[in-house]
Amino acid sequence: MNERPVILFDGVCNLCNSAVKFVIARDKKKLFSFASLQSDEGQKRLTEHQLSSMDLDSFVLIENGKAYTRSDGALRVAKKLKGGWPLLYAFIIVPKFIRDGMYNWIARNRYKWFGKQDVCMIPTPELKARFLN
Repeated sequence: MNERPVILFDGVCNLCNSAVKFVIARDKKKLFSFASLQSDEGQKRLTEHQLSSMDLDSFVLIENGKAYTRSDGALRVAKKLKGGWPLLYAFIIVPKFIRDGMYNWIARNRYKWFGKQDVCMIPTPELKARFLN
């Protein structure tokens, strides 16, 4: 049985938290669940997919038993959102090393540019069911 896709994100990163809120606002069918990379559930999912539990700068989408990281994961999420966002999936034709190079540059600078929190985001009561912790 396939469960709903899970997005793993850096729970203390302001950019990452904003991205999660962005997805939630455009995920009208409530397709996605969420967990922070720092959480027990996030760490468990990373281990299940042989991903480093120390690598907290990657966006991870787990869908149909497969993990998609960095730009692959972000583009696959955009493909399922409401509005014009699925058009971004066309960037999948750009070679992965270029897409991930840009992704990595932003990831390296995300705290400096967007800041970070001391603790992971706590979802509102109405969103709590979509978070796996």
